[in-house]
Amino acid sequence: MQDSQPKQPVPGSRRRFFAGAATVGAVAAVVTTLPQIASSPVAAEAAPTLPPAPDNGGGYSLSEHVKRYYKSTSA
Repeated sequence: MQDSQPKQPVPGSRRRFFAGAATVGAVAAVVTTLPQIASSPVAAEAAPTLPPAPDNGGGYSLSEHVKRYYKSTSA
């Protein structure tokens, strides 16, 4: 009787290929975000603090990010 397993090495399957590609993509994403994660506490400390909200509500303030938003909508 013959063995059901072939004697030659079997080429990789599509499932293994896509699993490997997903792993490489995940590792690449982690490697690119690590420098940003390490430097983010310094950037957070350097950010200016906003004034406290008024006691009677209406805590809107025209900050830099709001100004950038208004510029982007007017174009």
